Amino acid sequence: MLKRRPEFYWKLTKKVTWWHRRTIFITTIASVLTFMILELTGVIWHNDWFAADYEVKGLDISHHQGTIDWKTVQEKNEFAFIYMKATEGHDFIDLRFKTNWEEAQSQGFRVGAYHFFSMRSPGKVQANNFIQTVPVKLEALPPIIDIEIHLKHDPEKVRQELQNLADELEKRYKERPIFYVTYDTYEQYIKGYFKDYDLWIRDIFKHPADGKY
Repeated sequence: MLKRRPEFYWKLTKKVTWWHRRTIFITTIASVLTFMILELTGVIWHNDWFAADYEVKGLDISHHQGTIDWKTVQEKNEFAFIYMKATEGHDFIDLRFKTNWEEAQSQGFRVGAYHFFSMRSPGKVQANNFIQTVPVKLEALPPIIDIEIHLKHDPEKVRQELQNLADELEKRYKERPIFYVTYDTYEQYIKGYFKDYDLWIRDIFKHPADGKY
């Protein structure tokens, strides 16, 4: 009777284990890359999963989305409101704002506009850019100030210009603006200040911690 040495089984097991681990590693990498490609091309979008439990959903858009077929968006019956970029700094106006503003309303959406804040010009001058661009509409959502600036600025100066901008917008639209912030800009410029303002925390991966902001 032929007897095989124990070393043979050990070597075979080691080889199979190594091959198994290699297969798992390659499969995992391939799955991750496939998911990334599908998300980047818009076939899937993880935020759709996170938003599934919310009864009221909306869209955040700008000229980067190109021409939008608002009738098709309305027919999907998924979204109740639209926030759209209107202005940035003291002189930039989103090329699609006027069209998006009018066409979204024509399809029954409640609309709101946002301003991309900059430290290259005074807050009051930026407010004037927004006010000249965005009509006063009673049914519109409150204005939003998008705060995604670099973290190198003097916090006191940033807060002063933000306050000037917010005051002018509130005076014009009779509603206090909402601050749209990242975790970093919140910590650097907003935390401990502007306590009477509502915040929109940007997080595309999870729900911001309740009670922390």
